[in-house]
Amino acid sequence: MSILSTLGLFIITAIAEIVGCYLPYLWLKKSASVWILLPAAFSLALFAWLLSLHPTAAGRVYAAYGGVYVSVAILWLWGVDGIRPHLWDFVGMAITLLGMGMIMFAPR
Repeated sequence: MSILSTLGLFIITAIAEIVGCYLPYLWLKKSASVWILLPAAFSLALFAWLLSLHPTAAGRVYAAYGGVYVSVAILWLWGVDGIRPHLWDFVGMAITLLGMGMIMFAPR
């Protein structure tokens, strides 16, 4: 799997997880309809399935995915919640992405 396809799959996986967690948040905290839990459950099932598509050991995938998740969550904070990240948020994103790259793409 190429670097770009791996990153793309991680990004789509992170979006599925965040949506699956954000929708129940809307129900619990923002008085959204209980029906919002159906797409939330679907999104979390999609998240689990997407993680299974990577051709390497599950533990390595989960560890590396965490770095991409952090970055996508910060971008979600900005794009959906309307809160502009600070410089240190971006530094943290860079560090987690560097760690993800070392975990997934270092020679073995």
